[in-house]
Amino acid sequence: MDLRGLDLAYVLHSYERTYINFERGENGRLFDDKGRDYIDFTSGIGVVSVGHGNRRLAQAICDQAHKIIHISNLFLIEPQARLAQRLVELSGFDMRLFFANSGAEANEGAIKIARKYGEIDGEVKRYKIITLEHSFHGRTITALKATGQEAMHTYFGPYPDGFVYAKSIEAIPELIDQRTVGVMIELIQGEGGVEPLDPGGVRELAQELRRQDVLLIVDEVQTGVYRTGHFLASNYYDIEPDIITLAKGLGGGVPIGAIMTRLKEIFKPGDHGSTFGGNYLSTRAALEVVAILHEYHSSGLLQQRIQLFEERLHELQRRHSHLFIQSVGIGFMRGLRVESDQIQKEILQRALDERLLLLKAGRNTIRLLPPLTITPEEIEEGFARFERAIEGL
Repeated sequence: MDLRGLDLAYVLHSYERTYINFERGENGRLFDDKGRDYIDFTSGIGVVSVGHGNRRLAQAICDQAHKIIHISNLFLIEPQARLAQRLVELSGFDMRLFFANSGAEANEGAIKIARKYGEIDGEVKRYKIITLEHSFHGRTITALKATGQEAMHTYFGPYPDGFVYAKSIEAIPELIDQRTVGVMIELIQGEGGVEPLDPGGVRELAQELRRQDVLLIVDEVQTGVYRTGHFLASNYYDIEPDIITLAKGLGGGVPIGAIMTRLKEIFKPGDHGSTFGGNYLSTRAALEVVAILHEYHSSGLLQQRIQLFEERLHELQRRHSHLFIQSVGIGFMRGLRVESDQIQKEILQRALDERLLLLKAGRNTIRLLPPLTITPEEIEEGFARFERAIEGL
């Protein structure tokens, strides 16, 4: 039985799988088992932040694997403590961290923090959390219910109570009542169509929530760790959330999630935990990823590559305005709106035929999440392939 047959026979069919067998990668390129190269404008849905086959990351993982991969959180874990310190320093916020294995787990932990805060502070138990329509916060039962997309709420109920969906950030204050403990937002909605929130509106909301003692939870699973050109999108928006969640690009491909919070004493031993979260391997990998990207950002190279990518994206959109309604996004989190899901589907397939990897997102959006270390040559080649893919459409 070939690999496709094995996958179909033994793996649950929860993905629309494309049957290409990638064998290796070099930064912004992937190579299949036939030796063909692909330009990767997806980075594993925003995960492979330092590129494929990064030697520094590989060496850090290898060195750590030769020592200790895992013990448990019942003991001190040196790279975990050092990673927590570094993330706090780079964020500029006075916070502590909890480490998990994924973005969904980080968001679950953030919800638990908020609800504990709502129970111990005041006479009325506060548990409601307001999220936005078109949001996406994960696939676990609670994170799925926090996701403001009704289409994702079929089959898996009953769901936990207490989630309220706002049409916009301007509509959030009117939904706050005496049971509301938090507001959870993505500053740029990823699955929801690479939709940035209005910075002025976000800052006004942050001030209003602080005034009403309602927690601001910012889901930075996709926007965090330099994806926007800043360490956090919260830094770009000039706000200081109460809780921030991270994952995706933090480990460069090694699974890790993190919760940062200013509520430094909220958890007591036994309130929350994770067997694998923050172990030696994942936190050592994340330390190396953060070091690589901090150097890259400080040198100015990250901003130069973002600028080149943005220029090529806008040129493509202008030349093909009959296809692309709008160019959206910030930093290396970008999207091109099209008129229908049929056009979106055709462009994605044509791009794949030209060996360019792109993603889809809501609002009929072509989503682009390249590795943050993508080179000018890889950017130019990627957009040349994009041009060929849409020629004649």
